[in-house]
Amino acid sequence: MEQPKDCVIVIFGASGDLTKRKLIPALFTLHHKKLLPERFAVLGVSRTEYSDEEFRGHVEQSLQDFGDIEDASKGEAQSFLQAMYYTGIDTKNTEAFAKVKNRLASICDERSMPRNIIYYLSVPPAMYPVIAKNLAAHDMQNEARGWKRLIVEKPFGHDLDSALELNATLQDAFQEDQIYRIDHYLGKETVQNIMALRFANGIFEPLWNRNYIDRVEITSAESVGVEKRGGYYDHSGAMRDMVQNHLLQVTGTIAMEPPAVFDADSVRSETVKVFHSLRPITGDKVAKNVVRGQYTESTVDGNTLKAYRDEEKVDPESRTETFVALKLHIDNWRWGGVPFYLRTGKHLPTRVSEVVIHFKRTPHYIFSRDSNENVKCNQLVIRIQPDEGILLKYGMKVPGAGFQIQQVSMDFKYANIAEGSLPSAYERLLLDCMLGDATLYARSDAVEACWRFVEPILDAWKDDGDQKLYGYPAGTWGPKEAKSIFESPDLDWRYPCENLSSDGEYCEL
Repeated sequence: MEQPKDCVIVIFGASGDLTKRKLIPALFTLHHKKLLPERFAVLGVSRTEYSDEEFRGHVEQSLQDFGDIEDASKGEAQSFLQAMYYTGIDTKNTEAFAKVKNRLASICDERSMPRNIIYYLSVPPAMYPVIAKNLAAHDMQNEARGWKRLIVEKPFGHDLDSALELNATLQDAFQEDQIYRIDHYLGKETVQNIMALRFANGIFEPLWNRNYIDRVEITSAESVGVEKRGGYYDHSGAMRDMVQNHLLQVTGTIAMEPPAVFDADSVRSETVKVFHSLRPITGDKVAKNVVRGQYTESTVDGNTLKAYRDEEKVDPESRTETFVALKLHIDNWRWGGVPFYLRTGKHLPTRVSEVVIHFKRTPHYIFSRDSNENVKCNQLVIRIQPDEGILLKYGMKVPGAGFQIQQVSMDFKYANIAEGSLPSAYERLLLDCMLGDATLYARSDAVEACWRFVEPILDAWKDDGDQKLYGYPAGTWGPKEAKSIFESPDLDWRYPCENLSSDGEYCEL
């Protein structure tokens, strides 16, 4: 694998939870795998005042609590810690960025490094434009002495107007090709493998269209509630938190045309074409194509699970959705007439994310009618998490007399070919940014197109008092009305379990 060029990673919000739980452990794993540059450094920046040694102590604690350091030598850990530096500033103060600029120059000189710098904004979204402007005010985006890249975390705006405003502000300070909008969902190994499954195998791509596919089902279920994020979540909801970004990005990967070449701009341009082809859901179409729900109090295995409205920092009369099921159509030649069903929610029976490709039945079934009743259409299940893998379901003859057909499964587990555990999304995305590969990062036009699709739905919920919000007991698969969006009453959602091969069961918490 290509080695990244020497660089410094500046983490704004270095004393925060994301840095402690995700960024530092991911960087150390890359260091352990010898995938970091030969010379690298991390400069933590936050309001809290630490010395370098105090910050290194916090980094070491982060590795012990959240890192995978069992196989690492003491020397590896020490060399990693010695590459950690810290500067405390008020990031709202433009003049304070001179201190960061001088510290970067000092680190690069000390370690004989070029001025290749990644700015990672691990801060509240309201600070993205502030920090970008302050960096530009000190010419810290200038690439005369080395490349500069800016990583921002989702959410990329709260609605279309705020997304447009954020993109304009970021692009005033940095060039679009310097901006890396991170969606950790795209960094998951199994999401990336959707492209490999489609474009590296001659047996799938010829079938990947409306002639052979009946419908596509995408599920992202979480078994926990909002936990300590009630204040944030009550102003966001499942549509903004999951559908607008994660699920639509997966939809784009499933539905995109093959790019002419496999590079960042070509791949992202094809996914944007999908988003531009989404049929708008507006007005009275919202109630027919979208179901929203909110979890209510329930008891599972003797344990009481709180209602959403009883969660900390949640409005006791909140109408924020914790569950969304929607049907969308992609109006192009490949997917015309094929419905895509998306579903996500909090406090569902199990934590699972997957894509199910439901193929059409054979045009003429030649076996007995009794046999036909036991055979469902062929399915290709792409499990994103957990128990990552692929499951193909097809019909086979039951041994013995007659011609009874039964559905059987053939599965593949990524663990069978992975050396150790699968890399985390942050490992992959941080490494890609160091390499200058933006393939798995969201481009501004993609973000805006996704907002254009979901905003009419959000507006209908806000403005139309007749739009229903259904309750569902915590620990179940959402409101029963979620089935109403299917085009046939005979269809239903797949109810996946934690184990890829155990499906069709109604798993409980």
